[in-house]
Parts: sequence; C-alpha cells; structure tokens
Amino acid sequence: MQLHNTGIIAYGTALPAQKVLSTSIAESQGKDQALMKSLGVWSKTVPGADEDAITLATKAAHLALSRLQGVDRQAVGALFIGSESHPYAVKPSGTVVKEALGLSDHLSLADLQFACKAGSQALQICSAYTQAGLMPAALAIGADTAQARPGDALEYTAAAGAAAFILGHGGDAASGQTNDSSQPKILAHILASHSVATDTPDFWRKPKADYPEHFGRFTGEPAYFKHVSMATRAILEEVGLQASDFNYCVFHTPNAKFPELIAKQLGFSEAQLAPSLVVREVGNTYAAASLLALAAVLDQAPAGAKILMCSYGSGAGADAFVLETTAELVQQRQGWSQLLQTQIAALKTLDITRYQQVRNSHGH
Repeated sequence: MQLHNTGIIAYGTALPAQKVLSTSIAESQGKDQALMKSLGVWSKTVPGADEDAITLATKAAHLALSRLQGVDRQAVGALFIGSESHPYAVKPSGTVVKEALGLSDHLSLADLQFACKAGSQALQICSAYTQAGLMPAALAIGADTAQARPGDALEYTAAAGAAAFILGHGGDAASGQTNDSSQPKILAHILASHSVATDTPDFWRKPKADYPEHFGRFTGEPAYFKHVSMATRAILEEVGLQASDFNYCVFHTPNAKFPELIAKQLGFSEAQLAPSLVVREVGNTYAAASLLALAAVLDQAPAGAKILMCSYGSGAGADAFVLETTAELVQQRQGWSQLLQTQIAALKTLDITRYQQVRNSHGH
C-alpha cells in the first residue's frame, strides 16, 4: 500500500523510572551470563507498582501532543492503542487515555492486540484514516508492561515502555512544509506500508494465565525471520528500492541478536541498524518496541533520510514501512526536551534485592 502526503506530525516516548541490569537478573536466577551476552541486552526497564500500559501510553501521548503544531488536539479524530498488557480484559484502555489527554468525545477508538506488532498496526490504521481524509489527525500508541515468568529466558528482556505517534495529512512531500499554517507539518512521510500474517503459534498466553508461553527456538526461523523477511522484501519490491537506498533500518527487537541477523540477511549494514538498537538498554517493550526504535532514529535523523521499519508480532505477522524525514523534523527537534536517549540516561538502576521485591509485587 503506497501512501501519499501523509505522515508523522508529532511523536513522544515514555519509560518507567527504573531499570535492572541483566547481570542482576542472571544472579537472581542463579545462572551464568552466557544467555545474557548472546541476547545483547544489558539492562531492561522495570515498571513501578503504579505503572501499567495506560499510564505509559498517557505519558507518551502527552509528550507527543505537547510537540504538535498546526493542529489542535481536539482535531485528533482517532485513537488506537496496541498492547498485549491492557489492564482490563473487558474495558478499553483508550477511553481512560482519551480522558486523561482531554481529547474530543467524537473519536474513533479501539484497543488492538497482535502481540508485539499491535503498536505498528495502530500506526498503519491511523495513517490510513488520515490518508482517506476522514480527520486532520489520528493518534497511534504502542504500550506494554511485559510479563515474564521468573527464571524464564524472557525475564532478561521483558520490559515496559510506550511510544505515541500522531499522524496527519498535508504539506509538500518533498520538503514537509505547508502553505497553510493550519495544516499539519509533516516530520516524516510514510511512503508505503505492507503487512503479512500467518497462523504460526510461536508465543501465546491463555486466559487467566499469569505468564506467556513460547516455543523457544521455534520463535526464530519459522516465526520472526520468516515474517520480517517476507514483509521487508515485499515492500522493497513495491517501492522499487534496495537496502543501500536507506539511511536507517529498524527491525523489531525481541533482543539485539535477532535484528542484527535479519538486517545482515536483507543486505543492511551495522551502521544503518545501530541507531535503532535501544533494546540494549531498555529491553523488549513488546508493542512499543518498534515504535521506540523508530523514535530513537527520528531523534537524530537529518532531513531527507529514508528509513525502513519492520515490526513483528507473534502468532504471527509483520508490518513494514518506508518513511522519509523532512526539514520540519530537524527544525522542530531543536526545541525539544525529553528525547528518548535523555529518558534512558535518567533511568535509575535497581539492585538485585529491590528488583526481586518489585518483580514479586506485581508478577513481573
């Protein structure tokens, strides 16, 4: 699906206040550090007792709205939140977030669930809404407080975070500028999107289960690598580009190892991938992971940079996007605080005793 003159007009990110080192997790499990080193994740965020997906989604969206120019927040006509840790089984997270943000009552709204690609699916839906001219702006959020059974390999990576993107339509596709000051000013055009899905049960959680289950190594080749490769190759063919045409690539980050391997398989370099690998410091934030990685790239990308992003969701599927940054991004970014790297630098490190107390208090 190729899009025209639609894209990101604001974005924001949110992390919990604390993290734990992977060495502390290994110590708490009574295991050596071999697995930790193979995953390439040095620390992960840990949500507080009062932090859930709604809390983090609201915080990220509030930052995005504070950066929004050319459109009033009352013009945001859609809100989609992707997560696999919505606090309620029946009751939308979105209605709570909507009230906290002061958005209009006249709103298309739904919670989404497709494992780790629910956030990118929200991005795709909001792009389509604005592309169709149904509304001036739409808000897509990926937010999670991921669960992992103590002692499981997932404990090294299951983390918490959120990213919010506001999509709009308008502006000059070449420069990102608009002639009408009331129109959105696009920071990054979404040029195309492509999705794939198959029934591949690599990761799941049944109703009332405290923790997810997974098929271990099965989550790699027939799941992550197959779907990310399929979606990426399809979108490259659709837009007539190859890996060398991009400045950056972003692949879903269940760890640092998987995106490094798939980037190499698809012809992308370490330099193209490196800016997106915030997973090393924050862990796998599930539905927020690809969006946080994209935000990390946008926080430093120059004007005219081409970005390939491909998310992955267990079960299984992938969403691929081609984006191009504008001069407006560079101009607006000069006045921003709370860039993602600033938020990462502010994380406080829990010692092993405190980590175990926090983990046991809310089942993480």
